Amino acid sequence: MTPEEVDDFARSLPGCRRKGTPAHPAWYVDDRLVARLVAADELVVRADPVAREHLVAAHPGTFGVPPRYEGHRKVQAMLSGDAAAIRGALRAAWELQRR
Repeated sequence: MTPEEVDDFARSLPGCRRKGTPAHPAWYVDDRLVARLVAADELVVRADPVAREHLVAAHPGTFGVPPRYEGHRKVQAMLSGDAAAIRGALRAAWELQRR
């Protein structure tokens, strides 16, 4: 996935708005973070602990939990990975943050 594809998909989710900076855009719903581009090829996505474990187990080449995210409800997504899985994680984060 490209950052532009992430932007298109995230903004297609009802109520999801882009914020952040041009270099590090972020997407929010109801002022709650859904995802943020932290590097040209890396996205951080909100995820509850169970969903995060499932994503990492099912798609280890796409998702990971670096030490800086271990204590947070976040998962690292590499944009070079499975685009469908990334879209699924974005949708799940959007649903989580709408609650």
